[in-house]
Amino acid sequence: MPVDDPTVGAEVSELRELLAQHNHRYYVLDDPSVPDAEYDRLMRRLRALEEAHPALVTPDSPTQRVGGAALDVFNSVRHELPMLSLDNVFSEEEFRGFDRRVRERLGEGAEVQYCCEPKLDGVALSLLYENGLLVRGATRGDGASGEDITANARTIPNIPLRLRGEGWPQRLEVRGEVYMPRAGFEAFNSRALETDGKTFVNPRNAAAGSLRQLDPRITAQRPLEFCAYGVGIASGELPARQSLLLAQLREWGLRCSPEIRVAQGVAECLSYYEDLLERRASLPHDIDGIVFKVDSIALQERLGFVARAPRWAVAHKFPAEEEMTRLEDVEFQVGRTGAITPVARLAPVFVGGVTVSNATLHNMDEIERLGLMRGDTVIVRRAGDVIPQVARVVPERRPPDASPILLPQLCPACGSPVERVPGEAVARCTGNLLCPAQLREALLHFAARRAMDIDGLGEKVIDQLLAAGLVRDVSDLYHLEPGALAALERMGRKSAENLVLAIARSRESTLEKFLFALGMREVGEATARALARHFGALEPLLEADAIRLQQVPDVGPIVAGHVASFFADQRNRALVARLLEAGIHWPAVEMPAGGGPLDGASVVLTGSLESMTREAAGELLTRLGARVSGSVSAKTRLVVAGPGAGSKLAKAESLGIEVWDEERLLGFLREHGLVEV
Repeated sequence: MPVDDPTVGAEVSELRELLAQHNHRYYVLDDPSVPDAEYDRLMRRLRALEEAHPALVTPDSPTQRVGGAALDVFNSVRHELPMLSLDNVFSEEEFRGFDRRVRERLGEGAEVQYCCEPKLDGVALSLLYENGLLVRGATRGDGASGEDITANARTIPNIPLRLRGEGWPQRLEVRGEVYMPRAGFEAFNSRALETDGKTFVNPRNAAAGSLRQLDPRITAQRPLEFCAYGVGIASGELPARQSLLLAQLREWGLRCSPEIRVAQGVAECLSYYEDLLERRASLPHDIDGIVFKVDSIALQERLGFVARAPRWAVAHKFPAEEEMTRLEDVEFQVGRTGAITPVARLAPVFVGGVTVSNATLHNMDEIERLGLMRGDTVIVRRAGDVIPQVARVVPERRPPDASPILLPQLCPACGSPVERVPGEAVARCTGNLLCPAQLREALLHFAARRAMDIDGLGEKVIDQLLAAGLVRDVSDLYHLEPGALAALERMGRKSAENLVLAIARSRESTLEKFLFALGMREVGEATARALARHFGALEPLLEADAIRLQQVPDVGPIVAGHVASFFADQRNRALVARLLEAGIHWPAVEMPAGGGPLDGASVVLTGSLESMTREAAGELLTRLGARVSGSVSAKTRLVVAGPGAGSKLAKAESLGIEVWDEERLLGFLREHGLVEV
């Protein structure tokens, strides 16, 4: 078609409008209206038309997000209105002091309304729109001037290149935070590890490093998002309240936090703070506190500013998730499978709301990656309920007497040789169940609720059994007598009888629970279930070699090797025989008929369910052919998410995996006659 053909221009305009709508629904509203394939088709058509008719290309076209050569340096930008920082408070008392000062300056005794916003842990960004078009993106810098990163800002998918709707000022500066969601951060670091690329310590560092790439094509590959929290300069009328202003920015196509609330007075503010603090770990992105702003813009203007911060806003910080302390020593612990795990002993430090004195170091590869030595000053990170970990070393604070950390040659629990198989990161004790540390963990695992479910057999009781020499392996549990147990410290006759009864009840089990209880390496509940369903009985599994084991769904060569090696060891076969002689039994395994509605589908359950336990739901889904897994991957077909679902739900959404809530699950189970209507 000739360039002056009006149908070409009309189609280009229509495509741009459609793609802008789809971008807004996908990246801002999290509510896509078309499949990815349809979006890609529209984008390909627009690219083809623009390549054929370059005169029709405009800066706000969706095809122009990434463009231009890499820069040598960022140009400096002076902010027309300084980007000030916020004062921080760290306690309820300090926040009450802030509120009191606000009311005293206003001369009003009434409670003040505050706009409450999560404080995203990212990088501040200024976006300047002129006549609705994005013309500049700039970092905060020192508050007075920053760096021009317009090309990089344009690559962030949820930043609109043109404002939506109408009524926006001729010149409008939107301010907000660029961050990397947790799911994107984990996926990015995983890819980097696979390709020997650079990994980041936390999502904030990842966002900062991505935003300041001189080549915008690199920034475009990073999973960044933008969330608006306010306005700088504006040439026209804006809403009279902070909360309404943010609502207006949403109307113009910008993402604002869905957690924004208006609170009346201190009590409601503190309630909001506690709610977000409790849900912090389940949010899809990191936050490090709450920002409270006087909601009325007129009152904000009356309150004014101090040198570098407004008097009408404050950041109520959460307990720090990272702190600095000293690595005093490294001890090596022995796990159930013989894995030797280094554990950092730290000078106690308050981080993430608790005092931390120990942190995991995973394995020797991690120690080498960190470049860690005894005596080093380290950064310790604790996010939510995650086990504290050493995030990095502060090399400039290394003392002269710092000493290297070496893997022990002998097991610290039993003195057996420590073996590190080439290609594996984990070193292991070769003592097996002769090692008291491995036996203790094996007993705990065997008695766990999801294994043999022996109520009352906890750590303290197991420690006493081992100390008294009453148990040398798990089969000895089935020969314990109430009299011997009652002689143990704090174990009365009634408690002893209850424990013996619980052990007796555990004799009636299932094949999959028995296999899981044996504690074979890499055999979790899902793999144990797959083995039980595939073989149907224990005898054929005992005789299966690694090649036959790989015919089991989701069992690869590594897991197959571990299972084959376990049953090839005559000591393990003898243990299994003793357990069967002790009376452990199970009903015949109902072999899957195939062709069920979820035949072969990988399903993950996360969060809590009200009508049943996750285990019960998993059992019902298994009866319909599903393979219930504990982790989300690209092979996952379905995720069932209840309240409290966290990173698994976020990862599922980032991968485009279908997600059901409990109501949808119950409807599906009713449809197939597994729960009552």
